[in-house]
Amino acid sequence: MLPLIGTLLKPIFDIIDKVVPDRQLRDKIKFEITMMDYRALEQELEARAKIIATEAGSAHWLTSAWRPIIMLLMGAIIANNLIIYPYLRLFWPQAPELNLTPEIWSLLKLGISGYIVGRSAEKCVKYWKENNKT
Repeated sequence: MLPLIGTLLKPIFDIIDKVVPDRQLRDKIKFEITMMDYRALEQELEARAKIIATEAGSAHWLTSAWRPIIMLLMGAIIANNLIIYPYLRLFWPQAPELNLTPEIWSLLKLGISGYIVGRSAEKCVKYWKENNKT
């Protein structure tokens, strides 16, 4: 489930502004819709966190290490292409350059941004819960 924030909420809020004349009621409706969206986001993040925690706590080493292994491998490819390969090529024209295909690059961006966005959203949900208890 994807959160509605930024995609559908603005048009919904525009409709609420046109249909509901009372400002307090409009604000309350908007707040409730936003909180519903944050709760859905929180549930999604909790589910993802449980999956990652289950994998990380697995007794089988491959299950617990596959995500870090992929990120380290991609980091090694980037280090090779940006640091090692240019230096080796000065002395060895046939030095191997590892191809970083668009698919691998997208996977790396997704892996890194997924953790960053997930962590940020987790903090936002916590803030909303603490400051908007109703």
